[in-house]
Amino acid sequence: MGRRSAAVPDPEGAAPAQPLAQPGSPFHGVGAPASEHVRRIRNTASDPPAVRGGRAALECGMVMETESTWLAEARALHRRAIVIDTHVDTTQHLLRQHWDIAERHVDGHVDIPRLREGGIDAVFFAVYASGPLPRGQGAAAARRQIEVIQQAIERHAADLAPARTSGEICRAKSTGKIAVLLAIEGGYLIEDSLETLREFHDAGAIYMTLTHGFHTTWADSAGIHQPLEPRHHGLSDFGREVVREMNRLGMIVDVSHVSDDTFWHVLETSRAPVLATHSSCRAVSPHRRNLSDDMIRALAERGGCVQINFHAGFIDPAFPPLSPQAVAAHFAAGLPRHSGLTRHVTPLAVLADHFDHALRLVGPDHVGIGSDFDGVPALPAGMEDCSSLPLLTATLLEQGHPEAHLTRLLGANVLRVLDDCAAVAAPPAVGAADPDRPAGARP
Repeated sequence: MGRRSAAVPDPEGAAPAQPLAQPGSPFHGVGAPASEHVRRIRNTASDPPAVRGGRAALECGMVMETESTWLAEARALHRRAIVIDTHVDTTQHLLRQHWDIAERHVDGHVDIPRLREGGIDAVFFAVYASGPLPRGQGAAAARRQIEVIQQAIERHAADLAPARTSGEICRAKSTGKIAVLLAIEGGYLIEDSLETLREFHDAGAIYMTLTHGFHTTWADSAGIHQPLEPRHHGLSDFGREVVREMNRLGMIVDVSHVSDDTFWHVLETSRAPVLATHSSCRAVSPHRRNLSDDMIRALAERGGCVQINFHAGFIDPAFPPLSPQAVAAHFAAGLPRHSGLTRHVTPLAVLADHFDHALRLVGPDHVGIGSDFDGVPALPAGMEDCSSLPLLTATLLEQGHPEAHLTRLLGANVLRVLDDCAAVAAPPAVGAADPDRPAGARP
């Protein structure tokens, strides 16, 4: 397993320390070795200035040599593969007046220029509204967000393309566009109505996360910042009906955010593979939002995947608690990069640990990327936004994971799950093929 993080000291009352792997620094663009080199340099603070400078220059040269090999290979792999992120919260930025996804922003995590820099071919935009909400307001908020996503796609049709199927994702990449898919984050948004669920599916929603950070009237949540007392001890009878209807529609059931009991009830009920679209590994970091090894194995046995979440607070067991008020202010400010929200630095190697653990646990066919960009207040050093994604790929390559395995992790696994869920909804005729799906795209 990789190296663990530590809080960065604040000498002489200076402003909060920032990770060394920042854009414009010699370390930017470096994977796991950068975390180790950064750690080693910081541990020499007692050396004389001349010694520190010489050592830093030497370490920098070593890092840059590593970067030129692994990062170049990672970028080339992104160009060849289909790269999919199954969860971003960029929809909340689209709701802001005058915010344009076509511009490269200093703050936040996702926009078109940075998606292209990161070699990302498809993204699932989450439709989310904080709740619980009075009846009528949740569904209305979801409809408004679906509308702004569709408007953004239409406004930037030269760069973005709507997609619902694996074939449409592949076609978007072949035409130089980024595929945008819709997702409902929180079953409370359907307001206990299967008709509203069908409406959202017809509008393009590919998956629905059954809960968020609180229980619905039919499914228990894991909670986020604190554990919750069970309300249903899993799924209610209506909750099982929701899962069956999603199977019938071909919608993917997302078990991120749900309680352990709800997770097991979903797997008992679903006839189709299930995704955890933005969850990490409890064995690496024991946060309630992460999945246990038994849960990850069960997902894989049924053809599903765990899509690793990037939030430092979920992946790093040493990450300190954050004030809810400070986090709310951070989001209200648009996720500024240098906010001083915490002095704690989580190395990129910690994120790689989660991928490495899942890959070793269930193999390359059942792991993927669900960053939660634009929905989390803290990310690992070096993973400042979606443009940095090749750094993670470079780290995994250096760890010895073969390109064939990473091709599946980067996106081919999600293409397979899309196909499998569609097959459960409407089994294709024998020999039928998606005309937009290139031969050999599915592993």
